[in-house]
Amino acid sequence: MKLKKRKLLIDQHDKYGMWGGKFGGNFVPETLKKPIYDLEILFSKLRNNQKFLAERDKYFKDWVGAPTRFIKLNNLSNHIGGAQIWSKVVSDANGGAHKIYNASVHCLLAKEAGKKFIVGDTGAGYAGKMLSMAAKKFGLKCKIFMGAKDIKRQRPNVVAIKKNGAEVIPVYTGSQTLVDAVSECMRYWVANCDTTAMCVGSTVGPNIFVKICGWSTSQISRELIVQIKDKFGSIPKRLKLYNCVGGGSSSYGFWSEFIRYDKRQVELIGVEAGGPIKSKKHAAPLTYDSKIGVLHGAMQYVNQDKIGQIDETESISAGLDYPGVSPLHCFLKDLKRARYTAASDEQALNAYKLVTKFENLRPSLEPSHAFAVALNEAKGLSKNTIVVVNSCGDAIKDKNILKARLGKNYDKLY
Repeated sequence: MKLKKRKLLIDQHDKYGMWGGKFGGNFVPETLKKPIYDLEILFSKLRNNQKFLAERDKYFKDWVGAPTRFIKLNNLSNHIGGAQIWSKVVSDANGGAHKIYNASVHCLLAKEAGKKFIVGDTGAGYAGKMLSMAAKKFGLKCKIFMGAKDIKRQRPNVVAIKKNGAEVIPVYTGSQTLVDAVSECMRYWVANCDTTAMCVGSTVGPNIFVKICGWSTSQISRELIVQIKDKFGSIPKRLKLYNCVGGGSSSYGFWSEFIRYDKRQVELIGVEAGGPIKSKKHAAPLTYDSKIGVLHGAMQYVNQDKIGQIDETESISAGLDYPGVSPLHCFLKDLKRARYTAASDEQALNAYKLVTKFENLRPSLEPSHAFAVALNEAKGLSKNTIVVVNSCGDAIKDKNILKARLGKNYDKLY
């Protein structure tokens, strides 16, 4: 199957909701088919409704803070040598991460559907934080499901979620991380879908949730393509776009407008979580050729054992600590339109130290994975090559991890 260049990737699925006939779909219990169908109808209607689009754009501009900056990292470029290094600073958005786009759209949809409650999952805490912010903004009651392990390591975002009036539901099953939080959130929605909307925090899950999230985060690339043309006059002849990949929401949003370009001109590089160097566990199903399986209602590449049970993952980054990945990224991998690799915990920490040493930028551990690969590869590239890294989250949530790994004065090292 080939990409249709004039059609958004989120719409290039068959009647069963499958991309390339292999990824995605709606593998859900019978009780969820009606609420999913209702959401599909509502989204299909509103995504082309000018009044709804105007309302979305107003909130993105006046509340979220669009557009976020596109800046050249001069000091890093000079230090590394080779390619020019730029960053799309999506962490400038209200709340400090890209998750605000998806959360805002889901709350707008919930209000249109007459729902008074909304639930969501979170790993790094950003999806939960942003949903709690948007729920408060739009007058909705909110519950956030979060793994007990992630509650401990992402404490700053947990505090923020509670301050916004949302309830945090700890999940003690399985690995007590994002994968388990998504599962529990979906179970809750099955029992409460008549009164409650669900916001899946990334481009994962049944087809409609992949589409809504991808459509929402595409705001990033809609801004970026304009900003690049303003800076360079046109799309550069050699442009490389680096993004971390966990569930895949920020990377799809970062790439959406550029997927139609020839990969010899615009290369898309996704960086997964390779985990600790001394561990066999990772969260990189695309990099390490995991098998196709069903997770959270969708077919995808997913870490699994010999009998098909989901493997536990390990990563310093809670936002990337997920055994599966978006069906969209599985499709892009199979088409060879995007290239996927991984960075270890240690490489991400070193990249964080390097970026903060030379620039006034504090990327969270998620985009630090992308910086690790981008900075390493930039060395061997010409100065005519433009490298852009999506700094999709700030490091405030990671302060306890950084303090433990880099010392109590980690934020004053440089």
